Amino acid sequence: QLQLVESGGGLVQPGGSLRLSCTASGGTLDSYTIRWFRQAPGKEREGISCIRRSGSVTGYIDSVKGRFTISRDNAKNTVYLQMNSLKPEDTAVYYCAAKSSDSCLGSFGSWGQGTQVTVSS
Repeated sequence: QLQLVESGGGLVQPGGSLRLSCTASGGTLDSYTIRWFRQAPGKEREGISCIRRSGSVTGYIDSVKGRFTISRDNAKNTVYLQMNSLKPEDTAVYYCAAKSSDSCLGSFGSWGQGTQVTVSS
């Protein structure tokens, strides 16, 4: 059974950078479509970006375009979310999720526990 673990969150000043990792066990991530989500307090969860099983990357939500980049390292069985030029409104719990189909739409069956990102001076 696929298990996902996110890491790399923390406290960072506005304008700083973080790289989140989503590491898998019980399966290889290049057999899954992986999507990064985030949920801020009092807000609905939103999908940020997605890398399909085939390796193609879908678009990013407007609020992170040009600042966030999703990538996958098959050798490390890890998907990354590089976050640059962070803003206070990026503060949220960040989750990665996986599904076996080659589609970023619909529900995702496997979720990590989340990692907290706080952007504050």
